[in-house]
Amino acid sequence: MDEVGRGCFAGPIVAAAVAFEKDYVWIKNIKDSKLLTHKKRKQLSRLILKNAICFIELIDVDIINKLGIGEANRLIFEKLVIKISKKYGNKNVYFQIDGSKKKIKGKNIDFIVRGDQRVTSISAASIIAKAYRDELMESLENRYPGYNFSKNKGYGTKFHQKAIKKLGLCEIHRKSFNLNKFL
Repeated sequence: MDEVGRGCFAGPIVAAAVAFEKDYVWIKNIKDSKLLTHKKRKQLSRLILKNAICFIELIDVDIINKLGIGEANRLIFEKLVIKISKKYGNKNVYFQIDGSKKKIKGKNIDFIVRGDQRVTSISAASIIAKAYRDELMESLENRYPGYNFSKNKGYGTKFHQKAIKKLGLCEIHRKSFNLNKFL
């Protein structure tokens, strides 16, 4: 499992879990989503979604603002663990989660620092989570014009900071991130 969007100024965080049941030639192209081009990420995301067991979860801005990003990040992984555990019942499922240890309810959970660079299934999870979130943020461009979400995906680029100063905050901005300093 991996999540994306943790450091964004706007939009949800998205996490994914991926398990491969067999080996594919194209798996060797899988790496941390941050190391891939947008085009390559989209291509690999389609392949992963078609050929692997995949789960995607989202935590919306309202929850991030209410709980804080750290708790929202813990919660998104816990939601995935619960969803997968319910689906597979008593089968022995082993979870590998990118990052440092978090208090997550469940069994057979291992945290791997820089797992998105070391474990193929975590890298694959980072790819589908990033592709999913990028597509979501691109779709919000017309609803919230002027912030350039189709390009910055909600991250705090210079353009995004200037847009906040000019337009103010919109409903998908993370108010818990103290973005008022850009107003």
